[in-house]
Amino acid sequence: MNVNLSAWGSEAPLFVRLLAAEVAATNKTKASQRIGMSRTAVSLILSNRYASPSTAGVERRVMETLGRIECVALDETITSDQCQSYREKPAPTHNPQAMQHWRACQHCPINPDCCNQENAHARLH
Repeated sequence: MNVNLSAWGSEAPLFVRLLAAEVAATNKTKASQRIGMSRTAVSLILSNRYASPSTAGVERRVMETLGRIECVALDETITSDQCQSYREKPAPTHNPQAMQHWRACQHCPINPDCCNQENAHARLH
């Protein structure tokens, strides 16, 4: 099932994309049960018509439930916030293991800057 996110403009926020991926993999009812919200709320979020002035509560639920990443470098499941925090740290030159993990983060396909760096590099050369 393909989920239309055009109501969000050129790029929907991460929590909306994660929710859309869950809906595409299952359906709106199962996705809503998984995040602990109504099917109607899921539909309204995906169509960018959620009545509340803030989507922070929905974002928190989605990120806590669906925003988990299998970190290959750590061989464990981490949150997207933990992933972002680690990859944006300065290089840990004081610890060889931490440096190995940091380097893996810099080239990880989940890292949104990874592809941009490669594309920028390709354009320069």
